[in-house]
Amino acid sequence: MLSVVFGIFFLLHGLVHLLYSGQSARLFELQPGMVWPDGSWAFSRVFGNEATRILASILCILAALSFMAGSIGIFVSQTWWHPMVAGSAAFSASIFILFWDGQARALANKGLFAILINLAILVALLVFRWPSLG
Repeated sequence: MLSVVFGIFFLLHGLVHLLYSGQSARLFELQPGMVWPDGSWAFSRVFGNEATRILASILCILAALSFMAGSIGIFVSQTWWHPMVAGSAAFSASIFILFWDGQARALANKGLFAILINLAILVALLVFRWPSLG
């Protein structure tokens, strides 16, 4: 039962990345006036906002797919789910840190909760070696 709960959680966490992919591709706005990832401290000055949005969209899709793969690993009782989910969490946190605009306002719109969830996943998996799903 615990494996189903964690599998669903990681699957849903991955799907949220697809929302950020749509936001960055400007397919829709998650919130009115939300411009993430425009102004990224790591990419916007080098590539401009248009290329930064494309890159963010692609990377968010990759993060979603990797979380989904980890979920599938859990559902089919494979041991590789653990490094897959840990890698996905590290990759996802990196995305939101690199595409942050460097400003402290409206952090919730810039992936703050994704970073916190990813850090909690990493601490649970790597520090506490939890959950042990057999």
